[in-house]
Amino acid sequence: MTVLVTGASGMLGRAVAQQMQSTGREVRCFQRRPAGIAGADEVLGSVDDPAAVSRAVAGCSSVIHLAAKVSFAGPAAEFQRINVEGTRLLLDAAEQAGVTDVVQVSSPSVAHDGTSLVGAPAGPADPAHARGHYARTKAAAELLALGRSTRDFRVAAVRPHIVWGPGDTQLVERVIERARAGRLPLLDDGTALIDTTYVDNAAAAIVACLVRMDRAAGLSLVVTNGEPRPIAELLAGICRAGGVTPPTRSVPGSLARGAGAVIERFWAALDRSGEPPMTRFLAEQLSTAHWFDQRHTRAVLDWHPAVGIDEGFERLTRHYSI
Repeated sequence: MTVLVTGASGMLGRAVAQQMQSTGREVRCFQRRPAGIAGADEVLGSVDDPAAVSRAVAGCSSVIHLAAKVSFAGPAAEFQRINVEGTRLLLDAAEQAGVTDVVQVSSPSVAHDGTSLVGAPAGPADPAHARGHYARTKAAAELLALGRSTRDFRVAAVRPHIVWGPGDTQLVERVIERARAGRLPLLDDGTALIDTTYVDNAAAAIVACLVRMDRAAGLSLVVTNGEPRPIAELLAGICRAGGVTPPTRSVPGSLARGAGAVIERFWAALDRSGEPPMTRFLAEQLSTAHWFDQRHTRAVLDWHPAVGIDEGFERLTRHYSI
């Protein structure tokens, strides 16, 4: 009854592996660098390496697939290789190894066309209209994964939205770093309402999906804290936790979206490493509402978030005060 968790060296993957261990299941971790999770077996490698993937899935009954290329920039081919072809390779190997259940960890961005989402349902993954290489390839991977779901090989997709918490390098560290450098403007005064997900809640929902695969198979489920807040309030909470002054300078969202598109093109043309200071996708995320109706998700998973946003900020503050 071993569960394979891919991408366990990341904040969310680590939390998922540890929460799965707490249910009494044996856990194997598969990622490119050691995760160092006590009591977990570990296979090092990449999801685009057939031999490594085969070693990882051997003897497992279930898979939770988090490994992905997550970035606002980079070559399209690299996103395709990791996020789509890597998922295809993992699904093939898992089915051949006798795995019965797969949780594909996806993103609400797979169904977001850049306009506001207000109390929205999950919506179908749409590679043609998703914004940016990451969202498009995650949309394609989700469709690929759910298309493989059968009675004997059950697949469900969980879309945790903007996951954050102590040790987060994808969002929290970047917000604090940019605020400290004075490079974190608010867009449209930061009034857009957005949902986020504290990491422990996201991990618990993913574990609940695997446990309740009889109800979740074939579905796409958005997971959030269910506490929409103005983005200015969320950024301020992260900044205060990290000991930096929250942003107050505002830029029109339309200006940021246009500038982001131009910066992306120049960044790619100059073959710059790292991520550009602004992209159109990032500007859209910072200037449009995106929050979701959680009733269906909670009914299917029999799950509710245990850690509220304000408690999450308190935990983040303690993390930075150590």
